[in-house]
Amino acid sequence: MSEVSIAKRKEKCENCTKQCNKKQSDEGTSSLHEKDEANGESNEESQMLLSACLSCDGCVSEEESLKISQQSLDEVDRILALNKKCDVSKHKVLVVSLCPQSLPFFAVKFGLDIPEATQKLCGYLKSLGVQYVFDTTLAAGFSILESQREFVQRYRRRHHDSHALPMFTSSCPGWIRYAERVLGTLVTPHICTARSPQQLMGCLVKDYFTKQQKLSPEKVYHMVVAPCFDKKLEAIREEFYNSLLENRDVDCVLTSAEIYCMMERRKVSVEELVSVPLDHVLGEAGDPGLVRHEGRGSEGFLEHVFKHAAKELFGLDVREITYKNVRNRDFQEVSLERDGETLLQFAAVYGFRNIQTLVHRMRKGRVPYQLVEVLSCPGGNMTISNLIPGCLSGRGQAESEAGGRVDKALVQQMEEAYSSLPVRLPEVNPSLHTLYQDWLEGQDSQQANAVLHTQYKNQSHIHTQPPHIQW
Repeated sequence: MSEVSIAKRKEKCENCTKQCNKKQSDEGTSSLHEKDEANGESNEESQMLLSACLSCDGCVSEEESLKISQQSLDEVDRILALNKKCDVSKHKVLVVSLCPQSLPFFAVKFGLDIPEATQKLCGYLKSLGVQYVFDTTLAAGFSILESQREFVQRYRRRHHDSHALPMFTSSCPGWIRYAERVLGTLVTPHICTARSPQQLMGCLVKDYFTKQQKLSPEKVYHMVVAPCFDKKLEAIREEFYNSLLENRDVDCVLTSAEIYCMMERRKVSVEELVSVPLDHVLGEAGDPGLVRHEGRGSEGFLEHVFKHAAKELFGLDVREITYKNVRNRDFQEVSLERDGETLLQFAAVYGFRNIQTLVHRMRKGRVPYQLVEVLSCPGGNMTISNLIPGCLSGRGQAESEAGGRVDKALVQQMEEAYSSLPVRLPEVNPSLHTLYQDWLEGQDSQQANAVLHTQYKNQSHIHTQPPHIQW
């Protein structure tokens, strides 16, 4: 594991390690915490956020730790070094996919707008030996469209399927890990099965793109640059591994900060970097410019599904969405009303304190929402306009240099940069329609369902909740 990874891991796990050490010296702590939780009480000093402890040795298996350690700068350097040796049989085609929420980080650090910063970053990556650099907006479009379609299907079967609603979004790996390993069957049947943008990009690269380039998937090394450490855990999920080819859809995830740290260590001058445009999965037919999806949260799933459902189910065109605070700025709801009747009620829930409140309500059968957009990181609504993705504040790019806290000034600068990108709805993206037909044999086909969806399973009986952690 690289020095950067070790340092970041230490920052994330500092409080968790204290609790683990405390437990090892005091076995009675476990029963005390369990009693407090049962009584609905919590110890403020020991209460933790899952997003802050996912890489703790107490929660991550040895096998997972090994796989995560391979997602490092050292591993990327190893692949690059192999490509410089004479043994061509070991050479890899390096492909990098950039999450749109990572691009504002580089824009701020480079002192440029997002398009200029992206071209500089692309130029740097290609100078290292990367052959192709994409952004993941196309994959996010697939995820949004499939989430819209799934919600409508779930809504229409709600009267004979008790697990149809509410539907929980699935793009946040911290939330998914918590749901599978702690909440189990209370939540897992309700999770949207559409793959996240990251893993859909993995399918695009390792399936569609490799076929177009006449490459074998195992000859491609696919790296994703993301704003969040937890995306590393998503990449190593079992269902995203092809056992026949011994190959993953995403081989490595590096955070924005890890890439920037690599540039600093190599003393890279942004001014001297050559500007290189991004590549496109569809070649020259791809979209020429950077765009963003409207809405906040992670790619704005709530707003996209809300507007689509209003039109599809009730024939209503919704142009503006108004959020109403429920408990705080990170627990809000949106309603669709007609003639005094509430037709739809969605919620945006960010941070594990609010998620815990939601779970308590769900256990008591008091969740009125048909859809809940969930992010493990708080601050999903810490924005200047409520229109910017909360993933900008991911710990892989938004932490202060001192570590442990979000750099609010940096986040605000990133929000301002991101808001400058033009908005494009996935419904009107011709590249998506082309890929549905040429790659997936049409929408709602068996091929589309197999490639674009996954399943989330109850793992609470396998991975028990660490007793020293309060959720």
